[in-house]
Amino acid sequence: MTKLLLVGLGGFVGSIARYVLSGAMQQWLQNSSFPYGTMAVNIIGCFAIGCLNGLAESRQIISPEIRVFLVVGLLGGFTTFSTFGYETLVLLRESQLISALANVAFQITFGLISVWSGYVLVSRYL
Repeated sequence: MTKLLLVGLGGFVGSIARYVLSGAMQQWLQNSSFPYGTMAVNIIGCFAIGCLNGLAESRQIISPEIRVFLVVGLLGGFTTFSTFGYETLVLLRESQLISALANVAFQITFGLISVWSGYVLVSRYL
């Protein structure tokens, strides 16, 4: 039961953080139909999950409860791959094939690079 509460609380915090960051990014880049806010959230989330899992696995300094709160809850609520899928579909429906392909390519490529970078950073240098 404790883990469920930790996941829920983390998801609550992560979802609010996603909403604020994604909205701020889109507002900063006014007049853009490209989903920069979602992309920023996904890349940051991927980097963070790489760092946290790197710390948990290489240093064993994160308890299972904190890991559930941060990785499953907070980052699960923060990252937005369902939104990513929908926004890509919207771009395709609007015949913006280049933007749709760029959205997929950038988010997947930089997401994976961010997970790897975060993992390597903390497992080698912290």
